[in-house]
Amino acid sequence: MTLGCVHSIESMGLVDGPGIRTVIFLQGCRLRCKYCHNPDTWAEKASENMILSPEDLLKRILRFKPYFGSDGGVTFSGGEPLLQSEFLCEILTMCKDAGIHTCIDTAGCGRGDYEHILSHTDLLIYDIKHYTQDGYLKITGCSDDETKRFLETAQNMAVPLWIRHVVVPGLTDGDEHLSGLESYLETLTHIQKVELLPYHTLGVHKYHEMHMKYPLDKIPPLSHEKIAEWNKRLNRNLTANVI
Repeated sequence: MTLGCVHSIESMGLVDGPGIRTVIFLQGCRLRCKYCHNPDTWAEKASENMILSPEDLLKRILRFKPYFGSDGGVTFSGGEPLLQSEFLCEILTMCKDAGIHTCIDTAGCGRGDYEHILSHTDLLIYDIKHYTQDGYLKITGCSDDETKRFLETAQNMAVPLWIRHVVVPGLTDGDEHLSGLESYLETLTHIQKVELLPYHTLGVHKYHEMHMKYPLDKIPPLSHEKIAEWNKRLNRNLTANVI
């Protein structure tokens, strides 16, 4: 029996996909993003997490199905949900069999059979850390080879995409960087939405509690207003890029 390590469950999520959603945060992530606000999800197993079978998790999800309506569903996030690929495959298949809309919120850095996972995925929320190899390495501490492999598979399978990108002062901000992002997005298809997310410091206290140094100490949060125009610009011409 495949078991999953679940960090937490949000019963009524409103920002992780369309409609009202149950959001399952799976444990484990290989990336070490400088702005990560959930370092408690990095370890692939942690004693305080829930260890569940796909059947047990489905029972929990089904409790909230009446609230999903025609637009909602379930979103698997993390950490990096693709690290628990066998478990994810099984629970995605069960959700689809139960008539539930499925979404994965991912940076595309996992393991296993991506085609099988994506064949049961209705929507990808894909987190672009950086669109250049050097920038990706600087932010995450990892190569971008794996996320490129995942994205290529998703593009070949025509999985709908919501793109997310965190705008960090000094790392991923400024007109030059965002123009480069715009050019990169023009090379992709099946994009339904682009969300530039302002860098925030809400997770800094977790680093202190875990006796870890926060990599972006003294970098101030970024306001939504500073990237509002770029959000409009990047979403303006999506229609021609969906197919």
